[in-house]
Amino acid sequence: MRILADSHVLLWWLDDPERLEPAARAAITNPANKVFYSAASIWEIAIKTGKGKLQVDGDLVAHLEADGFTGLPVSVAHAAHTATLPARHGDPFDRMLISQALVEGLVVATRDRLIARYDVPVLEA
Repeated sequence: MRILADSHVLLWWLDDPERLEPAARAAITNPANKVFYSAASIWEIAIKTGKGKLQVDGDLVAHLEADGFTGLPVSVAHAAHTATLPARHGDPFDRMLISQALVEGLVVATRDRLIARYDVPVLEA
């Protein structure tokens, strides 16, 4: 399975993995699966950290890479695909994750119920 972790999944993974559903933890730790984090998630987390809404200790990307996560850049194809999405979710970062998952054939690990309203595979996190 190829998994794209939503921003909250990344934060929970690093701070308190027990918050994740057991199936999600198992999928993330399964060496047969490849787990991605989006550049859009890093951007979102950086914005929220800068505004004082989040506190992230250390180098987020270094921690994720050390845990075997792979960075996924935002491409022109990903950005263009967002124009095809119905207006079910207003968060531009989540809309980008949906587009990335659809373009790249990924399963989104999330607890966001609005993401599940799109035609994208979801792993309940």
